[in-house]
Amino acid sequence: MRRLFNRLLPKSWRSNDIVVPVIRLQGTIMAGGSQFRPSLSLASCAGIIEKAFAFDAPAVAVSINSPGGSPVQSRLIYKRIRDLAAEKNRQVLVFVEDVAASGGYMIALCGDEIIADPSSIVGSIGVVSASFGFPELMKKIGVERRVYTAGRNKAVLDPFKPEKKDDIERLKALQLEVHETFIDMVKDRRGARLKDEPDLFTGLFWSGRRGLELGLVDGLGDMRSTLKARFGPKTRLKLITAPRGLLSRFGLFGSRSAASEIAGAAAGGLIDAAEERALWARFGL
Repeated sequence: MRRLFNRLLPKSWRSNDIVVPVIRLQGTIMAGGSQFRPSLSLASCAGIIEKAFAFDAPAVAVSINSPGGSPVQSRLIYKRIRDLAAEKNRQVLVFVEDVAASGGYMIALCGDEIIADPSSIVGSIGVVSASFGFPELMKKIGVERRVYTAGRNKAVLDPFKPEKKDDIERLKALQLEVHETFIDMVKDRRGARLKDEPDLFTGLFWSGRRGLELGLVDGLGDMRSTLKARFGPKTRLKLITAPRGLLSRFGLFGSRSAASEIAGAAAGGLIDAAEERALWARFGL
């Protein structure tokens, strides 16, 4: 559309600048999220993905900075980008900021090319589940846990009861299936570029420089320099952002006040926030 519009203008008015839309995906990956604890999910970023691919541009640039999270949401975001790239015949260039690990790296696989900073962290191709256990605490404070279920496996891995061997085995079997899906995606997208490294799929992570040697990324650099070198010095980057509603522009949040939003986030999100912090901390961030 933009090219057609340019052709209709007098030559002296035409712009020869190439505009590359930029999608920025940052944060832990999980369904849900809130005004005060935003997260990456297909629901939260589908709009900007669609908007970016609506541009008449030679490529779509995707900036990723994520330590991972939900494998389901990671794959949904990856698939939406790949589907639109095929539909619109667009090249996708992924640029890694601090980290694209675990689910963050799964999303990065959407790129026809992945470019990282030499000090970026990439990889962590594995699956992890983490929780807390409180059975001894329950005994000390004199609280009895009462759970009633229809189905003997309905309350597996209850954090207030001792772990059971069978429950752990079921969880590990599930993790192995998810891990295999992840490995298949990496092999499908990276193909012959991957090097023979025995620890590649063990969950280890590497610097961008080492990731280049292993075939996890295709180059080292930054977005602005790479795009200008590829498409010309007049190339402009257009960050695609989600539209803000009228109420949010004035600091209003519909039927719930900001105070109640904050209170709800504080009451219900402490453990989630700790787990989110732990995800980033795994990579020294």
